[in-house]
Amino acid sequence: MKLIAGLGNPGRKYEKTRHNVGFQALDKLAESVGASWKKGKKSMTAELTVDGEKIYLVKPLTYMNLSGEALAPVMNYYNIPTENLLVVYDDLDLPPGSLRIRLKGGHGGHNGLKSIFQDVGSKDFKRIRIGIGHPEPGDTVISHVLGTFSPEEKKAVEETIELSAEAAEVWLTKPFVEVMNDYNKK
Repeated sequence: MKLIAGLGNPGRKYEKTRHNVGFQALDKLAESVGASWKKGKKSMTAELTVDGEKIYLVKPLTYMNLSGEALAPVMNYYNIPTENLLVVYDDLDLPPGSLRIRLKGGHGGHNGLKSIFQDVGSKDFKRIRIGIGHPEPGDTVISHVLGTFSPEEKKAVEETIELSAEAAEVWLTKPFVEVMNDYNKK
């Protein structure tokens, strides 16, 4: 079994914000594989089967800073090990429209990852990082991540969201190292 989580904040108010690129990538993935979302207490989930293996897609409804509270119960219930977890999320340290795929790493100050580390009990999970860029001088991190992309950034970010969903889908049938090698070059 595998679990792919996209991080973001629930509600229309946050739909197109920088912080919600993880949700957007999972929506693209669900659409591509024909999976339907179901609302639960703490998350939106979708299920599919690929080559006989169950795959769970999860969008936490706990808000970004409590993402782990939504993921841990799903992982525990289905007994999904952290090495079978892939998290798609926004990254301030990457320019808008860039993509980085990693086997594991630190949280880099990302509160959603901090929550996952705490509640899941491990930092050894796969990641797809979508660049959202740094705040402009005088802008706060909070207003930046909860803001929307400029028209110049929007096209590049939309392409990266598509690539992220595609990379996650490829992982369903290929080793993650191959996904890293193929998609970190694009």
